[in-house]
Order: sequence, then structure tokens, then C-alpha cells
Amino acid sequence: MTTEPITFSIVDDDAGLRDSIVRYLTAQGGFVCVGQYGRAQDALARLPTESPAVVLMDIKMKGMDGIECVRRLKEKMPEILVIMLTVFDDDDLIFDALMAGASGYLLKRQPPESLLEAIRELLAGGSPMSATIARKVVRLLQRSAGPVKPGDATRWLLSDRQREILERLAAGESYKIIADKMGLSIHTVRGYIRRIYEKLQVHTRTEAVAKYLRR
Repeated sequence: MTTEPITFSIVDDDAGLRDSIVRYLTAQGGFVCVGQYGRAQDALARLPTESPAVVLMDIKMKGMDGIECVRRLKEKMPEILVIMLTVFDDDDLIFDALMAGASGYLLKRQPPESLLEAIRELLAGGSPMSATIARKVVRLLQRSAGPVKPGDATRWLLSDRQREILERLAAGESYKIIADKMGLSIHTVRGYIRRIYEKLQVHTRTEAVAKYLRR
């Protein structure tokens, strides 16, 4: 049975970077680019007709910024999956992007293979983030959740292996790093994470970590 290729669009005002990412994802991942945009307002007008599986979105652009574009895009396409791809790791920008509806947040300095993994993780139900971003999100969640109290029932919903994987996710480790450290395949790690999401009744890494930290 033939598998449909993953489609994506990219919104970034750096034309050279756009072309580089498109070439890499097309050659290495077999993905199909259905749209490239240098301005958020152009992307907002065209993305609903392209219906890509994933949108890669820069933040700082002339005119409308990427966060506002995501916010408006989610109103038109509630199910669209967006990964912020940016050089900025400011707490406020991270928070605003996630609140606007972004499902992932990657720094541009990540190696290109991390982008491939992130897109696949996103489509598998995850919420990919660069390690430094994930740690910032965890700290924000910890502060908002207040003191952590051990012994809550949420902790006991999970097996020892599931708790270990979730704690590694909370520390910002990628699926590949978790798999390597635990001697598992990425496919097995993804299976564990799907079961974690089911048990905690959540849909993203951020939600799972937040619920676990409130234990």
C-alpha cells in the first residue's frame, strides 16, 4: 500500500533558509512542500487552500508576526499543526506561541535532522521542542502549578518505565536521545508515549508533563 507523502508549508522571511529547509526535507524525508512564504499575511491568505499537514512558522517577520499568524490561522483551521522555527528562546515568546496554538517550538540552531524527527513526532501526537525550550516550559509549568506533592494518584497510573520516559521528556530529551539512553527503538518509545497520553488523558508533551508535575 502506497503511503501519502507528508506535506508542509514554510513561513520565513529568509529566502535562503526557506530554500535550504525545503531541499533538505524533500530530499531526506520525502516530504512535499506545498507553499513557501516570506510574509505572514500572505501565508494566512493561502494556507487554508493548501491544507498542509504541518506548517513551519518563523516569529519575527515584517508586518504580521508569526505568533499572530498562528492565532488567526487556528481560527480558520483549528486542526492545523504548527511548529515555530525561530532563533528566539524568550519566555514570553514561547508562552505566547503555545497559547496562540503552536504545537511545537524549535530553535533554528538545531541540526537539520532534528527537524525531520520533530515533524514525525508532531504527526504521531507529540509536541516537539528543542531541549532548552522544553526545560523553560517545564519551569513555567512548575511555577504555575505551585509546590509539587508526591504521592498523587496520577503518578501511580504509570508504570516505572512510563514514568522514566515522561521524566526524560520533562527534562527536554528528544525521542531519539530517550531511545538511545534506554536501549529502545524510537518506535517503541513512541508507543510508550502514546500509552502515557491515553492514561493521563492528554494529547501533547506539554499537557502530559504539566499533569505529571502536578502530582
